[in-house]
Amino acid sequence: QVQLVESGGGLVQAGGSLRLSCAASRRTFSSRTMGWFRQAPGKERDFVAAISWNGDRNYADSVKGRFTISRDNAKNTVYLQMNSLKPEDTAVYSCAASKYPPTPATMTGMRYEYDYWGQGTQVTVSS
Repeated sequence: QVQLVESGGGLVQAGGSLRLSCAASRRTFSSRTMGWFRQAPGKERDFVAAISWNGDRNYADSVKGRFTISRDNAKNTVYLQMNSLKPEDTAVYSCAASKYPPTPATMTGMRYEYDYWGQGTQVTVSS
């Protein structure tokens, strides 16, 4: 079982930055792809970014150039640095850990490839 706890959300003005963290409970974290997803009110959960066990990254087009995903396997933690935030980035952000062993589909954000999910952290961007 892998437990995930997100932190770092909050209220920020457009153009501002936030850094989200996701702490995992087990060492098997380092062998899994980790992803960030977001869900705005009334919308489906969307893929934001993913990072493989060896550091490969993939981003949704809507956040490329603004968001950066990273991981620290020694701390069992994955991060999402969000810059140049826009009101349309407002959502609940959740991290997820992939099935093991991870498949290439995890890098494109296929939700069925992720076994474990955090509770989420609210990000609100004011205009």
